[in-house]
Amino acid sequence: MAASIAPIRTFGLGIALLLFSVFSVARAAPLSVVAAESVYGDIAQQMGGDRVTVVSILSNPAQDPHLFEAGASAARAVAGARFAIYNGAGYDPWMAKLLSVPGKGPRDAIVAEKFLKQPSDGNPHLWYDPYLIMAVADAMTAAFAAADPGGADYEGRNSAFDKSMKVLIDRVAALHAKYAGVPVTATEPVFDYMARQIGLDVRNSAFQRAVMNDTEPSASDVAAFEDDLKARKVKVLLYNTQTIGTMPQRMRRIAEEAGVPVVGISETEPAGMHYQDWMLAQLDALDKALSK
Repeated sequence: MAASIAPIRTFGLGIALLLFSVFSVARAAPLSVVAAESVYGDIAQQMGGDRVTVVSILSNPAQDPHLFEAGASAARAVAGARFAIYNGAGYDPWMAKLLSVPGKGPRDAIVAEKFLKQPSDGNPHLWYDPYLIMAVADAMTAAFAAADPGGADYEGRNSAFDKSMKVLIDRVAALHAKYAGVPVTATEPVFDYMARQIGLDVRNSAFQRAVMNDTEPSASDVAAFEDDLKARKVKVLLYNTQTIGTMPQRMRRIAEEAGVPVVGISETEPAGMHYQDWMLAQLDALDKALSK
């Protein structure tokens, strides 16, 4: 009898180990996240660490995001994602279309536009509001923790992110103390949300909206912009480095000829940088230009 018991016990132990192995693999599988823009992909990675795998669709700083059209690779990424994160506010309408097609499993969406404290006023460059970014990060933390209970210290990662964001917010406050009310202009309203928090007087908004919406600025708006630059009525020109239009390039040339400092602002987060470092680098460039 004893000889027949041992094989039964061994078989039972093998089944137990196999079940434990299968359970462990399933539990260890990271959450799949697809972000429409790399800025949100970066935040998701910071919130999730190795418990998330992130695919960012718009991630090329040399590309004009307004001209992007989603293809098969973007559709596949969205279809297989557990979480989809995008901007909204008319910036990435293709994302909502991709999400209208059923995915391969349960899928939740986090839309940055929903965390605006007031309407966007037609300006979709929401990530230039650091407080909105912190709210989006909080939403990611809650969503990841609910889908992956015990998988990671999501709250701890969020707390560390908040501390790094405080450095950015303090920097904005310091610039507000130095430059509130200072007149500047821009080729597009990319920097607007941050500019408001600094207290800058951003001129030529009609021109900026026309360029952003790929329409021709009026002759009077063009003349007013040129006069601001040639007469040096503004201290800085904020230039969208991802623009491809001839009108913004013309204004940059006039600014350089008039001796108005040009500060490059981008819509897409540079590769190899976290959101916080990207914003701080642009604020440092702005501070340097305004202090001249």
